[in-house]
Amino acid sequence: MLTVTGALAVWTGTGEELVGVDVDCGDDGRVAGLGAVPDPVQTLDATGCVVTPGLVNAHHHLLQTAFRTLPGTRGVPMAQWLPAMAAAYAAVGVDDELAHAAASAGLAEALLCGVTTVADHHLTWPPRTDDGVGIATATATAARELGARVAFVRGSARDEAATAAASAAAVAQALVPHGGVTADGVLQVAVGPAGVHSDGEETFRLMAEVAAAHGLRRRTQANEQVDVVVAAERHGRRPLELLDAWGWLAPDVTLAHLCGVTDAEVVRLAAAGVSATHAPGCDLPMGWGVAPMAALADAGVPVGLGTSGGGSNDAGHLLADARLALQVAPLAGRPVSAREVFGWATRGSADGLGRPDLGRLEVGARADLVCWDVTGVADAGVADPVAGLLWAAPGRRPRHVVVGGRVVVRDGVLVSRPETDVVSELRTLLAARR
Repeated sequence: MLTVTGALAVWTGTGEELVGVDVDCGDDGRVAGLGAVPDPVQTLDATGCVVTPGLVNAHHHLLQTAFRTLPGTRGVPMAQWLPAMAAAYAAVGVDDELAHAAASAGLAEALLCGVTTVADHHLTWPPRTDDGVGIATATATAARELGARVAFVRGSARDEAATAAASAAAVAQALVPHGGVTADGVLQVAVGPAGVHSDGEETFRLMAEVAAAHGLRRRTQANEQVDVVVAAERHGRRPLELLDAWGWLAPDVTLAHLCGVTDAEVVRLAAAGVSATHAPGCDLPMGWGVAPMAALADAGVPVGLGTSGGGSNDAGHLLADARLALQVAPLAGRPVSAREVFGWATRGSADGLGRPDLGRLEVGARADLVCWDVTGVADAGVADPVAGLLWAAPGRRPRHVVVGGRVVVRDGVLVSRPETDVVSELRTLLAARR
């Protein structure tokens, strides 16, 4: 058992801020209690820290960790960005080895930024003989080696519909039980076409059938720049109209981006019971605008937060993007508070994954937590240390990170793998192939 002691405050993610309490992690990897522990067996010193739930990155593309700041991908329309990225993938070659190296780097970066769970929407599938199980397994292996959690989304981007669906079924069958989550909560599988701009009704229908057969969540992207244009040109409709007609506005569906949705579409999304994922660190540099997340939240739509991939947002720093979301919210509606956005990055993101065991510190939840040191100069003069986590330090990194009651980052250093090894693996592979 691990007990986190000495914290300045514990923000539970469920509306409580506790002072003078320990966080007791049970042998089962779940929170056993919040309070004084008389004789802790093993302790983790959180003196001078605010303790929060582990952050949950609800939308990422881990493969793109290997393709950051590429020429031709900065400040260009999505219609130019997509082929530039595709050419880069083809030049390097996407396979299990690259998937492992890219996922290792992306997940190591995530843990070092306080993110304990990453939803990886994998969209690039070269011709292969193992139905994509190898790439999914490589990503899952990277997560287990580092001590992170991953929700692997078997995506599709112009793939042949039946092939994509068969692959999704094979991945689910190979890696998770019915319901889509392993018993230890480390690995989840979901399905998700890239969007109506790339995939047609048949792909959405077949992926939904796989999800129903295996008890998986569904995820897709909506209202990206090219999404709106293609939906209008090809179908004469808005993306959300198509998703509704194709059965993809439902309580088991999470939609990422949602830039430029109308007031009527906000009502439609809320009535359908979908979840939303805000990705301002991608949407803004890509020129898509600011999604009206406050309006969605006020309408009752569960809101999460994601970074999207390294091809559009060259950092996987969810806390930095939470700060950005906080700053740009008034451009699309009412201002939002730091605690509200922190809720998006924890509980909201977890709820969008269908994971009430994540994103909160309460008895029975997974013991995923982050100790944020607030004793440094960036926090000097901060009156509200919880709000200061977002406002005061854009590049803030945690002192300790715990996943399932196990310390995976201690004093800012990865525990299970040297950071230098993770870096070397990806750099060596890219140097050999480029």
